[in-house]
Amino acid sequence: MPDSAVDAPGVDFDDLLCDRAVNDPVAFYGALRDHDPVHFNSWWNGWVLTRYEDVAWAFRSHEQLPSDRFEGPWGDDFALREKNVRDVLFDVLSKFFVWKDPPYHTRVRTLVNKAFSPKSIELLRPRVHRLVGELVDELPIDEPVDFLHRFAFHLPVVVISEYLGIPTESRELIKDWSDDLGAVIFVRGQMSDRAQRAEEAVEAMIDFLRPIVRDRKRNPRDDLLSGLALVEEGRDHLTEEEIIANTILMVFAGHETTMNLIGNGVAAFWHHPDQWRRLQSLPGSERLAVEEILRLGGKQIAARDRILLVQIAANHAPAGFDHPERFDIGRVRNRHLTFGHGIHTCIGAPLARLEAQEAFRQLADRFDRIDVLDDRLTYHPTIISGSLTGLHVALRQKEN
Repeated sequence: MPDSAVDAPGVDFDDLLCDRAVNDPVAFYGALRDHDPVHFNSWWNGWVLTRYEDVAWAFRSHEQLPSDRFEGPWGDDFALREKNVRDVLFDVLSKFFVWKDPPYHTRVRTLVNKAFSPKSIELLRPRVHRLVGELVDELPIDEPVDFLHRFAFHLPVVVISEYLGIPTESRELIKDWSDDLGAVIFVRGQMSDRAQRAEEAVEAMIDFLRPIVRDRKRNPRDDLLSGLALVEEGRDHLTEEEIIANTILMVFAGHETTMNLIGNGVAAFWHHPDQWRRLQSLPGSERLAVEEILRLGGKQIAARDRILLVQIAANHAPAGFDHPERFDIGRVRNRHLTFGHGIHTCIGAPLARLEAQEAFRQLADRFDRIDVLDDRLTYHPTIISGSLTGLHVALRQKEN
């Protein structure tokens, strides 16, 4: 095993689930970047990259650094770690195109992208605008509210459900299934039964989605599931199992990422009221503001076989950004890596951006400020996602 001991007293850089790594990842991974930017982690049995240039290079280097999670040591470790997993969970996860290499990745992404295109996503903006307004109207003024549940969760889950053509009344089921699946994807260390719960969630999602997919093949509608069911490239098309697996991926990622983005953004603005005033005073500033929120938070680590790419450390590296310690919603040169890079750039990034832009514009226009009521904001103990355990706020009405 490589010797990568670092001179940082009191910090165990192998413990990626310690309190500091989970609740202050900028400081934890920033210290790792300063002390040992290419670090061998004995717990993961792999390398951890934290410099901007290294993380960006690794994302671009798909030929040298394979991304298939189920080939090689990652898949072997997964099978050993999650001993109770049956074939169905492994089979579904292995069809997630984001975790695959060319040619499978290229083939499935090309087909999915024909239906899930940036142009089709932008057409959703009027509906998202109306939905944000409806959710804002339902928020109480000057009293405690669970912002994650009442707003940050409901917006993306309704949007992705409507876009796919899934009944929105199933949103709470989708949330529960996604949480259980996320326990495995995000490696929630405190949940010993995470594999069994993820297995049951995936089986339930398959049973839920299969009749909808088959109906769309016979009776197509103006929704994404119909597009996935009918899309063709030459003579190629997605199989039913590929449609279901990647719909599960989009349902999961389609609300989890945006919920975290909006929640972390509210927390950032609470800590930086000058930037909230700036957002309020500059129409259109929500676009750059969302990019800055993405730079500050978002996904922490993307696993690529035995190399872990720490995006949150790269996004705060001086080599990649001017004054990276500042929260600056006017930042123009913002090449953050939160949505990945190269062929593995997140296909759902335009949708997450659109939802967050509409959310923050209307929140800034409607409320004088949003006060965070929690004494301390904490995050779920996961390795990959920056997901708040709670966000209780009081919304302060603007004076007329």
